[in-house]
Amino acid sequence: MDDDLGSFRRLVGEPDAAGDLARAALAVARIEYPDLDPASELARLDALAARSGARDVRRPAERLERLRRFFFEEEGFHGNAADYYDPRNSCLNDVLDRRLGIPITLSVLVMDVGRRVGLAIAGLGLPGHFIVRAEIDGRGVLLDPFHGGTLLSAVTAAEVSARAVGRPVTLEEAHWTPCTTRQILVRMLRNLKGIYARRDEWDKALAVVDRLLVVEPDSPVHLRDRGTVLVRAGRLHAGAAEWERYLERYPHARDAEGFRRELRRIRQDLGSRN
Repeated sequence: MDDDLGSFRRLVGEPDAAGDLARAALAVARIEYPDLDPASELARLDALAARSGARDVRRPAERLERLRRFFFEEEGFHGNAADYYDPRNSCLNDVLDRRLGIPITLSVLVMDVGRRVGLAIAGLGLPGHFIVRAEIDGRGVLLDPFHGGTLLSAVTAAEVSARAVGRPVTLEEAHWTPCTTRQILVRMLRNLKGIYARRDEWDKALAVVDRLLVVEPDSPVHLRDRGTVLVRAGRLHAGAAEWERYLERYPHARDAEGFRRELRRIRQDLGSRN
């Protein structure tokens, strides 16, 4: 896993990394599939783009409609509502295999293949949901890849977001700002962190947090969570050390007192073992 982390660090640090969304998504998938060959998966995306026939459609609006029909009617890509928290939904290679995914991985697929056929498609991180916007003849066209590529308006996008979070949502200007590759990576990794925590797969959760720290090295949340994951994995000395670093850097954090209590409890536990 250390070699994979080094590869991830090099990828994120490359000047052109922001434009290579699919490769970044496949780097995330290597947490679940360490032997994944990115080159073969990228070739599959090339093949999808070619098979769609969208490149041969001249008018952008018709090209987008061709791509939409190809993905969601002919190829049958759809959201995995039945098993949303299956980690395979977060792995682009599995999305290609199973035609199943979550909003962000299906959006990444549409964005990347769209780029390959000459469409400008960006990702939008709404509260609780992720959609895409295609720039067509000077206007933005909203699509929801998780729900079969449904076309959305600003109003229906807010309704979809509200259903996802279980409360009314007011979409603000920031929600319509296209996400960067780094922001998409963070959102994908946060999803996976929660999934692995639910499954008590702490080694994989640690790999996720380590990558989050590569993308956002100054985040107090990731430093704190690294300690938490190590403790849950039974690595109490290492976990306590991470919490101590967190408290030294952020002594006035809202949760600082709670973590001080946890540290005292762990030290007592470790002391009783001597």
